[in-house]
Amino acid sequence: MPDFATPNLPSHDFDATRAFYAQFGFECGYRDAGWMILHRGPKGSRAVLEFFPHPDLVPEESWFSCCIRLDDLAAMVTLLEASDVPRAGRGIPRFHAPKTEASGLTIAYMVDKDGTLIRLIEND
Repeated sequence: MPDFATPNLPSHDFDATRAFYAQFGFECGYRDAGWMILHRGPKGSRAVLEFFPHPDLVPEESWFSCCIRLDDLAAMVTLLEASDVPRAGRGIPRFHAPKTEASGLTIAYMVDKDGTLIRLIEND
């Protein structure tokens, strides 16, 4: 398995976070009262998100973010469009359609129910 990093993100409610990310193929790999690990994809190339409890989190004031690099961004966008996450310029949760940015990267953006910004970046 190649080296990789996993973001540590806040969760106001582990059950709600788990249900939210399940819409996009994430499964729970570990959970106790103080930590939850969600993963998506096959071992060796999976996306992993780790969550800590943050019961006082105000989603509108959140500054947390991370990037998920995807081989198939279009498939993730299809899941977003089929989910309860609206395509919108404001609000929580929401997503923004992918576009190719000045960097040359194609990126879609999602804000989860806790106000965390998730950049969905298509692999080269």
